[in-house]
This record gives sequence, structure tokens and C-alpha cells, in this order.
Amino acid sequence: MSIVHAWVVPGASQPMVRREVDLGPIGAEEVEVQVEHCGLCHSDLSIWADDWGMSQFPAVLGHEAIGKVVAVGPVAKGVKVGDRVGVGWYAGSCMHCRQCLSGDQHLCAEAQATIVGHRGAFASRVRSHWAWAVPIPEGLPAAEAGPLLCGGITVFSPLAMHARPTDRVGIVGLGGLGHMAVKFAAAYGCDVTAFTSSEHKFDEARGFGARHVVASRDSAAIGKLARSLDMLIVTVNVPLDWNALLGTLAPNGRMHVVGVVPEPIPVPAMSLIGPQASVSGSPTGSPVGIETMLEFAARHGVAPTTEHMPMSQINDAFARLQAGKARYRIVLDADF
Repeated sequence: MSIVHAWVVPGASQPMVRREVDLGPIGAEEVEVQVEHCGLCHSDLSIWADDWGMSQFPAVLGHEAIGKVVAVGPVAKGVKVGDRVGVGWYAGSCMHCRQCLSGDQHLCAEAQATIVGHRGAFASRVRSHWAWAVPIPEGLPAAEAGPLLCGGITVFSPLAMHARPTDRVGIVGLGGLGHMAVKFAAAYGCDVTAFTSSEHKFDEARGFGARHVVASRDSAAIGKLARSLDMLIVTVNVPLDWNALLGTLAPNGRMHVVGVVPEPIPVPAMSLIGPQASVSGSPTGSPVGIETMLEFAARHGVAPTTEHMPMSQINDAFARLQAGKARYRIVLDADF
């Protein structure tokens, strides 16, 4: 089926309109997924507004898709019609470069973003390379799993790469990314400190698994945590008191950035040299990384806190996210 129904962005920051879109013949290594649910990520909002200068219009957004495989290309592997899968930020990669052959497909220079130069999942169907159609494990509610495919893997990856269950981990920001980071770090066994600028979220942060909560704009309160955190995961996209936050790092500590902060982050050399600290960052994750994260989430009962809206209310959903009212991730249920 090459003709699908989709919510199309005609141009930057313009309301989405429902249209028929021709996907063309299915590729030899592609799979086609009938979309059941799709999370709304802040990255969708950024591409909609062309905040990053990389958007291509007209655009079909949506990159946290859950659905069933309805067609497979002639040489697609490992996925069959009827499987429930997820498609996240990437819909493909070259599969022959050093990064792809090493299992780091998300670092491929030719990786295909699902919503840039490709038709995304705010549609009746979405396509991806078979390797990027990740199986949804039993025990993980399909309707809630979408946000894990982008936001979830983005915060799970640094924990898997750099943290230990005995670590003291700080999470900066308690939004769509941050609340999942708190849940994952707590399930992993870490002692979690949540940093949020919203005092009304303090109790919610504790409910997500944080043992300590600190106001992220209170430099004095942050200063009391000096040299105490093994890892600090920054999920926000706003400037903060970076020197105070770096000061919370224990010897050999790490500040890891996954939020797209629009301004350069100042890092005084002595903040790193003295405690032998590090600053790093990462994007999403590989297909195996996503599958591992989903299995961890199913095993430990980790799921995003969501609110559901029908996809036909997509413009209202974008306005709600833009106004900062989402608690904590919006999931759009396909109703074509």
C-alpha cells in the first residue's frame, strides 16, 4: 500500500493538515508499519519550527511509533508481518560503514532521521529499514512504549555506558526526558538526585524514584552537593549555573549532556582538572541498545508518564507541548 493518510506540515511553524501521501514502492530492505500510537517529542516541535535549521518541508513528523508490521521488502530480515515493533528517531543507516558494522548504527554518518527527508509516523503507516524496526517485548504496554524509543533510549544510553548501580546520579530537568531518566536510574539501583526549576514537581520527582530533590536555579542549594555526584545527566535545553553544577561532581565524576542547550556551555578547565572530571554527550542509541532498553523497562516496570490524545487533535497536542503543559509525554493514538 503506497498511499497513506498523514498529518503534513506545509512549512515552518504552520498548522498540520491531513493529506494523502504516496510512499512509493516498498524498498527491498524496508518494513511497513501500521501506526497504532506515536509519542510527541520535543524534537518534533523543533523540526516543526525549524529551530535547528535542518527541517525539510513539507514534512511528516512523528518518530516514536508503535504498530504492527503489515508489509516487508523481499530481502528484509528478522521481522515478519504481524510483529509489533517500534520505530524511533532513525529509520535507517548505511549498514556498511565502520560504525554500523561495529553495532553503533546511530553514529552512522548516513543515518536516516525518521522525520527529516523521510516521512514520519504521524500517519497511518511508516516505513523503516528492517534493522530499525525494534520488537516490543511482552509485558511492556504498547500504548505507553512510544516515548521510550527516543526519549527513553536517550537517557538510558548514558546510564548503560557510564553508570554503576552503586553510583550517585543527578538528573537535571524533570520534563519528558528527565522524568524517564529518574525512573531508569532508580530502577538501576542508583541514589538519584533530581534537579528541577518547578517546586510543584518535587513530590512527583520523589514518586518517580528520586531520593533527593534540588531547585535547579538555586546555586546555594546546588553548592551544598559539592563533590558528591558520580554522574550528572543534563536533560534540559536552557542555560543554567553550569559552574555550580560542575562543582557537584565527585572525583572521576561525569556531566553528560543529552538536552539540546542552545548556547555554548562554559567549562572552566580547573573544574575538570582538579576532580579528574569529564563532560560528554550522546544522541539516541543503536537498534540493539533500544532493544536492551525496552527489555530493561519491561523487566523493571519502567514506563513514561503519559497523557493520550487522538492524532486528529495533533495541532492541539503541539500547542500543549509548546506551552509546557505536557505531563510528561503526550502520546497520539492513530484515529484515521
